[in-house]
Amino acid sequence: MPIHARNLLPLLIIVLPLIARGGGIALEAPEEISELLTPHLPDEAGIAQWQKLSREILSTEGYFSPAITSSGNTGELRLKIDPGPRTVIRQVNVAVDGKIEPKIRDEIIADWRLPVGQPFRQADWDNAKQQVLGRLLAEDHAAAKLIDSTAEIDPPTTSASLSARYDAGPRYRFGELRIEGLERYSPELVQRYNRVVRPGDAYREDQLSALQSTLQATPYFSSVNVQLDPDALTDEGDVVDATVLVRVRERAAHRFSFGAGASSNTGARVEFNYQTPNLFNQAWAFNSGMRLEQKKQTIYSDVFLPPDEKDRRHSLGAMAESTDIQGLKTDRYAFGVQSVQQRGSIEQRLALQWQREQIMPSGAEETTSTALVPNIMWTWRKVDNVLDPHQGIVLQTQIGGAAKAVLSDQNFLRLFGRYQQFIPLGSLDTLILRGELGYTIAESRDGIPQDYVFRTGGTGSVRGYPYQSLGVKDGNAIVGGRYLAVASVEATHWLDEHWGVAGFVDAGDAVDSLQDARLAVGYGLGARWRSPAGPLGFDIAYGQRINKFQLHFSLAIPF
Repeated sequence: MPIHARNLLPLLIIVLPLIARGGGIALEAPEEISELLTPHLPDEAGIAQWQKLSREILSTEGYFSPAITSSGNTGELRLKIDPGPRTVIRQVNVAVDGKIEPKIRDEIIADWRLPVGQPFRQADWDNAKQQVLGRLLAEDHAAAKLIDSTAEIDPPTTSASLSARYDAGPRYRFGELRIEGLERYSPELVQRYNRVVRPGDAYREDQLSALQSTLQATPYFSSVNVQLDPDALTDEGDVVDATVLVRVRERAAHRFSFGAGASSNTGARVEFNYQTPNLFNQAWAFNSGMRLEQKKQTIYSDVFLPPDEKDRRHSLGAMAESTDIQGLKTDRYAFGVQSVQQRGSIEQRLALQWQREQIMPSGAEETTSTALVPNIMWTWRKVDNVLDPHQGIVLQTQIGGAAKAVLSDQNFLRLFGRYQQFIPLGSLDTLILRGELGYTIAESRDGIPQDYVFRTGGTGSVRGYPYQSLGVKDGNAIVGGRYLAVASVEATHWLDEHWGVAGFVDAGDAVDSLQDARLAVGYGLGARWRSPAGPLGFDIAYGQRINKFQLHFSLAIPF
């Protein structure tokens, strides 16, 4: 019988046999086989049972005619395994019956994942069958099933013949939504969040999942389950109309929370928060709280409305804030409204905010400014993982401004852009590029609130420098300038699933005149930890301009 080279591949992985020992028993086998069987090595009394188990394990990898021999004396037993040639797929027959479009049937069969010529493995066989069934269940055919499957193994010829038959069943389409579990809210609230499951549309499993995820992310429900109702099916010949059953459990009407944490930017903090998702029984989500940090103290209240017919999410809020950063004390309060709309990969935010701010720079004159600022922000995000990106890009642009003629002390136009790209370095490591540019067009920075000019430095900007220490000197304080530029390169190497190390170089500055532009450079090393909320960073960076090291971190502990 001819023996093909690929059947000998497991034996040629190593030049000499790998010897694995356990409990006075030595196992002599190719590396791949040893890794499979070593965890199951018995004592001498269990050799017969172990040989049976070994044959069963080897058969799952396509070795159906192994030779297992033993030699040696008591206490020095040697087991030798020759797995023999590996079984290869010689014939495949996949059939899909039912009311399925011929084009779709041909595509599914052509995409079969265990083709002729590939080695037989039980796991690959199971995955190939499941892949076809999953494809049928995902689109149009919610009742598809595997009718029969057979893997005929011929040990003398080391070949396998595979056959699998499926019944796609009828095509499904979405019917009406039936909602269970509502007490405080009307069914209209669920419908306002539903943009994907519409009566009459062809059934898509991912659209059911999308609706479930969308509802779960709202402030109204603690749990959501979306599925077809098996008791509400209407057969229309070739098509079945299926009612979509949405089961929800509402969140508590009132929630109080307390948290504590620390940041290298603003120091230690505590926070108190109150939330209700049903303000005035209108399904308005109300969120209010107090955040007390060493360098910043904030009181805030926000009201979020359900989405409108164009999927816009409107909100309004108020806040009061006091800060003491880099010799600059500020007291401000603000009122604003905002509308957010997601269009594919682009998020659009329209905002209108009025604020009054008093600044008290150390060693300089106190001033007060007011501004009514309309602002628009676009964010284009295309990454493989929102919380922990490995590949992708994020772009952001903002335009806002004010006029003396409309409740403002200064005419200005603020432009800001941010770029961040994640480039894979192999399967785990990542190169991160980041850049920011800002320009506030105005006769001077006087009369413009600090939110609409620029300071930089610290975690998330230019590491190696204290938080917001790069800006314009005013007395003994650092205040915002009209120009901003920041660039960063960071490479992260992951040691395992949870811990990694990073090296980075940052550069940037904020100035009031381009003639004063001189980028401050910082560089260093850091540790990374994958938390449930995304990677947390702990960095030590050297600021070249100030010849000092700075520690940067951000850590929060919710209760």
